[in-house]
Amino acid sequence: MSRVHLVGGEKGGVGKSTVARLLTQWCIDQQQPFAAADADTSHGSLSRAYSEFSQPVDFHQFSSADQIMDRALAADRRVIVDLPAQSARPLEIWLESGDVLQFARQAGVRLTLWHVSDGGFDSVRDLERVLARFGDQLEYVALKNHGRARDFSQFDSSEAKERLLALGGRIVDLPELDPATMFAIDRSGVSFWAAVNREGDEAVLSPMARQRTRLWLGKAYNAFESLGDLL
Repeated sequence: MSRVHLVGGEKGGVGKSTVARLLTQWCIDQQQPFAAADADTSHGSLSRAYSEFSQPVDFHQFSSADQIMDRALAADRRVIVDLPAQSARPLEIWLESGDVLQFARQAGVRLTLWHVSDGGFDSVRDLERVLARFGDQLEYVALKNHGRARDFSQFDSSEAKERLLALGGRIVDLPELDPATMFAIDRSGVSFWAAVNREGDEAVLSPMARQRTRLWLGKAYNAFESLGDLL
């Protein structure tokens, strides 16, 4: 069975592309079959870091967005989709255009929406809207990105969280990586593997920064693997 991971969150700057890249690196390290699709055409960080595994898609063009399902149907594997900010409406239009959710159920393809959150008002509100729109038609992961915020009390006390759990959604915490280290990785445009393994003249990070990144990757992988069959 294939699974499509739609990594979004509506709000810009919450770390959607970071999570999409982490999922991509996890699949590589775990030798899991996968494909990646970069719908964030304004930034394209997934395509830059993992060009060998990723292709661009545009939700404003059905034939382009349809490649997501094409890649899911081609083999039993994960398809990781990096969504841009403010993508809810284009995504909804594509899903409705061909009754994609019904088609996916019939084809045995499961769709999981990752809501990457900084715990703020806008992020919680956007999650409420997504849950109200799609209900039990999707599976959900809410990811609390501690690299973007430290106070998630608003999310933790929200009706959105209660609704998410009632729908069988899962919540995971992504630990913070030192901001300067993350900035260096993002600026270089390389994969997380390259960030922790390149040395000498090709090094992106200092030895200790590479060590911290290795530890961070391990914690992120543990968070992902706690999801069981949702991943």
